[in-house]
Amino acid sequence: MNTARISRTVVAASVAAALGFTAACGGGGAEKSADKGKKPSRPPASRPAADGAKEKSPARDTQDTRDADRPLTEAQLKQAALATGDVKGYEVKGAGSADLQGQSVPAGPAKCQPVADMFLFTTDPDSRAAVSRGVHAEDDTDASVTTLALLSYGSGEADEVLDGLRKATGECTAYQYVGYKYTGVRALADPDLGDESVAFRLVASIEGAKVPAAYTVVRDGTTLAAFSSMNMLDADKVEVPEKIVEAQLAKLKKAKSTG
Repeated sequence: MNTARISRTVVAASVAAALGFTAACGGGGAEKSADKGKKPSRPPASRPAADGAKEKSPARDTQDTRDADRPLTEAQLKQAALATGDVKGYEVKGAGSADLQGQSVPAGPAKCQPVADMFLFTTDPDSRAAVSRGVHAEDDTDASVTTLALLSYGSGEADEVLDGLRKATGECTAYQYVGYKYTGVRALADPDLGDESVAFRLVASIEGAKVPAAYTVVRDGTTLAAFSSMNMLDADKVEVPEKIVEAQLAKLKKAKSTG
């Protein structure tokens, strides 16, 4: 077994330990109640009709808005999630312990809570449904481990999660969460993806291992596509592969358009 594969195995085992511990502390599962904390829909932006275009009736506009605000179900998220063959050179599997997604546990300091939660793809408000996948390069010399999660929300909730995460990455530098330490938290340049997006980095100390991690979180309507990538051999260059993000966003958009 080469060094890259060993590193990838260590990262996966370390993160699984953290995920399992948090899930045991918080309980709960990936699927959330569709009625919990539901918020009123935001009114759609008003745009003038193009010349010759047939304007929609108010009733049709209202129905379209409701359809756009409706959270995707777990079945729809599974259909939208990447699978092996969707991204050349990468293998996709179920994320194992990442599917446990425990409830949020208090982080210290509190201003770091959104970052701490996103490490495990947990958010406040809770997602209504969620699926996660593990992605790794077929090339054994690539030591990175990438995990993605698709999280669906009620109207306005995904916006709230992104707002909180953006604020936290600008204020938080280090924190403790379920017995582990996280340092070097810093915001990265906005990837300018989807309706809005946030990117950041941190270093996790898990089971005695230093695990550098990069995150990209993208909102597409009421759905968040969250990505984390970890690499113990190339800490200075750890990043979420663009081709994975692009492929997942394209598949999500296609799945939403086909209903």
